Amino acid sequence: MSVLIVIPVLDEARSVGRVVTAARAHGPVLVVDDGSCDGSGGVAAAAGAEVLRHARPLGKAQALLTGVAAARRRGATRVVTLDGDGQHDPDAIPMLLAASDGAERAIVVGNRLEGRGALPALRRNAVRVASFFAGWTCGQPVADSQSGFRVYPLALFDEVATRRGGFVFETEILMAAAVRGWAIREVGVPALARTGARSHFRPLRDGVAIGGFLAGRVAARWASEARAVGGELLGVFDAERMATRHAAMLEAAAGYTDSPARWSAAIGAVAVRRAGARLHAVCSGARRRGAPAAALATLMTPLALPLLLVQALAGERVPDFLSPFVDAVYGPRRVAPARRPEPPEPIDVGDPVAEGRG
Repeated sequence: MSVLIVIPVLDEARSVGRVVTAARAHGPVLVVDDGSCDGSGGVAAAAGAEVLRHARPLGKAQALLTGVAAARRRGATRVVTLDGDGQHDPDAIPMLLAASDGAERAIVVGNRLEGRGALPALRRNAVRVASFFAGWTCGQPVADSQSGFRVYPLALFDEVATRRGGFVFETEILMAAAVRGWAIREVGVPALARTGARSHFRPLRDGVAIGGFLAGRVAARWASEARAVGGELLGVFDAERMATRHAAMLEAAAGYTDSPARWSAAIGAVAVRRAGARLHAVCSGARRRGAPAAALATLMTPLALPLLLVQALAGERVPDFLSPFVDAVYGPRRVAPARRPEPPEPIDVGDPVAEGRG
């Protein structure tokens, strides 16, 4: 499978040369200069990259799509994407490609939370929160949904269309791909400090954009969950189920017709057992779909977001008080995939005479 390494840059002249030089050891490199004013494209070309240039900044999403289109023209079947600011280690490219080998329907993501080094506390916590909801709503746990260090099969872009630009693109494409049956694989990669200019990610503007996108998906997922639970509960009124249930009650009480009290007790015992079994089935289904963890995370978000803002404003002047809270509520052990509602399992609560048939 032929590979093209795509590096989108905007004013990264201080770092892009080193990134290109290191990346070229693992394949041909295409730099998409998104309207830089500092000569980033020239530095990249001098380091050995092919360079395509946007006349004006169009955003990271469009720069990546320009690289994807170029990869198609060159006959590549996969693209590796990484940033030009030095925060991704090109020497990790072989690990990502190895994970991609033989996985034609998988996106491979470099997970900065599980590699050596550490993200700054604020970025790490923001990634945790966003990734929890991205994973729950798309049906696959994702640890680092914000990482731009990835391997995309080109066939993905034949199936998946995105509408969002900027930094939302990388979250949207993961979620859209998962919905269409693509797998998301993660490989731990080093979390390096930036060596280029100040990050182009604006916490307020871009964070709000990503948050708004995820909020819409979370609302839709909760609506789906409500329909699933409601359907399971209302299913008890299905005519066929009611007939079966009533027959089971009468069968269980048939031996007690000589005593109205015992007959009523037998009917009540079956009804209580069946109700308990049905409630257990509904709760089990919700747990399999990750609803309890998502409910806690959703309820805690109005508290988590202001705390993230306080952490951003305080910087390193105060101890990191937020990470333990974020790990407890949004950490990897809390993540459970969203699943499509499954048909209710048959309920059997024991002997039809002594206990009633479920």
